[in-house]
Amino acid sequence: MEDVICVSDYNKKVLETMNIEGIKIFDTTLRDGEQTPGVAFSIEEKVKMAESLDLLGVDAIEAGFPITSAGEKEAIKKICDMGLKAKICGLARSNKKDIDVALDCNVDRVHTFIATSPLHREFKLKMSKEEIMARAIEGVEYAKDHGVEVEFSCEDATRTELEYLKEMHRAVRDVGVDYINVPDTVGTIMPKAMRYLIKELVNDINVPISIHCHNDFGLAVANSLAAVESGAKQIHCTINGLGERAGNASLEEIVMSLMALYGVRVSLDTTRLTYISKLVSRISGVVVQPNKAIVGENAFAHESGIHVHGVLSKAFCYEPLTPKLVGKESEIVVGKHTGLHAVEKKLRDFGIGLTRDQILEIVEDIKLIREGGKKITDEDLIAIAAGYVGKVPDEEKEVKLEEMSIISGLRITPTATAILNINGTKKVGSNIGNGAVDAALNALKSIVPEKITLEEYRLEAITGGSDALCQVSVKMANEAGIKALGKSVGPDIVMTSVNAAIEAINKLRKINKEGKTQ
Repeated sequence: MEDVICVSDYNKKVLETMNIEGIKIFDTTLRDGEQTPGVAFSIEEKVKMAESLDLLGVDAIEAGFPITSAGEKEAIKKICDMGLKAKICGLARSNKKDIDVALDCNVDRVHTFIATSPLHREFKLKMSKEEIMARAIEGVEYAKDHGVEVEFSCEDATRTELEYLKEMHRAVRDVGVDYINVPDTVGTIMPKAMRYLIKELVNDINVPISIHCHNDFGLAVANSLAAVESGAKQIHCTINGLGERAGNASLEEIVMSLMALYGVRVSLDTTRLTYISKLVSRISGVVVQPNKAIVGENAFAHESGIHVHGVLSKAFCYEPLTPKLVGKESEIVVGKHTGLHAVEKKLRDFGIGLTRDQILEIVEDIKLIREGGKKITDEDLIAIAAGYVGKVPDEEKEVKLEEMSIISGLRITPTATAILNINGTKKVGSNIGNGAVDAALNALKSIVPEKITLEEYRLEAITGGSDALCQVSVKMANEAGIKALGKSVGPDIVMTSVNAAIEAINKLRKINKEGKTQ
């Protein structure tokens, strides 16, 4: 894996003391992920996501909570009938009614649960420890009698007394439970405490321990990995970290951490992670934050000049793993912090060849545009670069803009005043027009000594949106009938038009000087 992953060698020192293998990935996007506020999946959407999760290669899919509605039950039944490789699991409270509905769906596994913490015992269930234990035993025993796998959870386990937690686990072990899941229901434990807890539980019973972490303090992934370090064999997680409140442990972060940091072999096709992340985002309506690890839009995007130079020299300088491993590509983003190497690489990819000086000018243009808050797209960059093809070099320009002011408004005749530097001499001129652009171009024509006419004016928006860059083409002709085309790209229509016109004027002067036609 050294050709696709480059992580810290310090990890190896720690891993020598661990024995992490055979970790199962239990996806609960269709159940706990759907409990994200504002999210509700249709039957068809659940089926589509289950199919994609199976292609991804997860070990188990918690398809839903069958008792909640007829539609939920139908969706789970359909998923169970698809013949997927993953174990299909249905959630059920520790009572026969819930379990019967789950069994009626033909699930491979029933996941039963009951709350055990003092808070839940006193305020929610209003039951004693003994009553809760009896209910848990009854549920597991009943499900096992029907020939399915059974997973059991003490809800709010991380706020449950350790000895009582162990007693509960021993009780369900004695009636044949297959997995014991430990939920950090409101994300209240820290990684070091999680290591301690799981070690205590693993040493107490010989049943595979599973872990289910919520992200209320942003520690769901860290706590899940801490549990694995202490012997947990299964991790509950969701695509994009969907879930109640702050969400659950993110599947993509869990899987890639296991593979890259812990060196654990996983059965998943990780190249499908980006695809399924986008699929779940589209179906759920929950947008993936751009800087989200592994699958975020910016996860492998580079803008800073120093970083881009490093990535172009050797990708591992600023990437811990090859993006293709998760179905992504490295992206060079042009923006305020972009340097020469980034722009040069992007233009080369587009087949645009410019001089170093021209590229440096483009870099400055980009910085000015970005300072105005406009994002530079690939289309923007191509248009900006196109304006430099055949452009008169700065040192050869005879006409340069010093100042431009425009007055325009309701019941006001548009008026423009310009100051041009012509061969080192400043000249001022004003004029009116049918609009701000017309007034500005008329002001320029009034200053230059030669008589020039506007032959053609073309304006295009490069990308959509009110902040789109515009591309202006201005064709001008002199008295001899020689024509020249000036182009410019920018966020301001008037100033972009002025810059295009000045470029055309400089081209006309250059052509006239060299005795050529264009």
